Amino acid sequence: MKNNKIFAQILIVISVTLLFGMSIHAEEEEEEKEGQVVQLHTQFSTELAEKVLPDPVPRFVYQTGFDFEYPDAVRGVYVTGHSAGGERFNYLTDLISSTALNTMVIDIKDDFGNITYKVEDEDKLYSEFSQEYIKDPQAMMQELEEKEIYPVARIVVFKDTKLAEKKPEWSFKENGSIWKNGKGEAFVNPFIKDVWEYNLEIAKEAAKMGFQEIQFDYVRFPEGFEKRDESLEYSRGDFDKADLNNIKERVNAVTSFVEYANKELEAYDVDVSVDIFGYTATIEEAPGIGQNFLQIADNVDVISSMIYPSHWTSYFGIENPDTEPYKLVDEYSKKENELLGQLEDRPISRPWIQDFTASWLYPSGQAFTYGKEEVEAQIRALYDNEIYEYLIWNAGNQYTEGVNFDPK
Repeated sequence: MKNNKIFAQILIVISVTLLFGMSIHAEEEEEEKEGQVVQLHTQFSTELAEKVLPDPVPRFVYQTGFDFEYPDAVRGVYVTGHSAGGERFNYLTDLISSTALNTMVIDIKDDFGNITYKVEDEDKLYSEFSQEYIKDPQAMMQELEEKEIYPVARIVVFKDTKLAEKKPEWSFKENGSIWKNGKGEAFVNPFIKDVWEYNLEIAKEAAKMGFQEIQFDYVRFPEGFEKRDESLEYSRGDFDKADLNNIKERVNAVTSFVEYANKELEAYDVDVSVDIFGYTATIEEAPGIGQNFLQIADNVDVISSMIYPSHWTSYFGIENPDTEPYKLVDEYSKKENELLGQLEDRPISRPWIQDFTASWLYPSGQAFTYGKEEVEAQIRALYDNEIYEYLIWNAGNQYTEGVNFDPK
């Protein structure tokens, strides 16, 4: 957790004031009284320090009123706003309470830019994108606390069709219109610091609700951006540096956002995590999306690589990774451990693993089905590499039953 240093300026002011006062008195008083003056000021400084600076010195943090304890190791599942505010929530809490799972990663800002609860303050820009998927966030948090389920708030950052349409100047344009990818999704511009502040305001509200961790997703430029970075219309803001090429500019912007977000959230006593493409651990930096694994990892408390076997092409010498979940995760884990070992203060590794069948990979035949054996294989591969935290992804929040979630 954070180690804020509060009251440092007070200590400096007290010390300088006392030393200055002692100097004046030493000059004005007679030599035989110097010892008394020093003693007087020493006593004064001690009494003042005891009144102003209790031992140990407390740090200012926002108090939510909730009491969540960090689990022995986070083992969690993804939860949409619809699931968190609907009937599926009971199924999910029962699943966690009856297994070794202990954490929910809950959408607070989703993949489209929707805020998943009702924002009462209409002055907030994001209030017009608020939905009542989660009708009573406080009641939800109270239930999570009672059932000892660790709460993580997922905030999708730069993929945001709602905000892009509202603020085209914060997005990317093509022929004067907002650029959208093949799925009709728009991104906002990581170079624009107003976009940073917009998302951090949402993150701070989630922290105030009682979430113990803010997980930022889509902390990147659109996929394949290196092919259109010279054709789209957009601002580079403060990141238009003559000594950096386009790739380095994007990496600088993404890393700077993560570093800034971590500092801004210090007073809320929350951990900060970032979801990142797994393949970024295998290259120096992703050329289009602006993700550099080590630079991001060095600025977060938790790094969550998305290592779904179905999302890899032929990699690590594995011809079809989707059909070999243990081998893929095992090979990735070795690479990640090697990288994180280079950091002086390494974050927790908590990868995203797969609990869904990638039917799109098999358009003309029977898909390789993911079930109990395949989910357990991924978890076992992580444990074999001394990675004991993980998150499980299923977009519909329907998770495989009977899995041994803690094979220690």
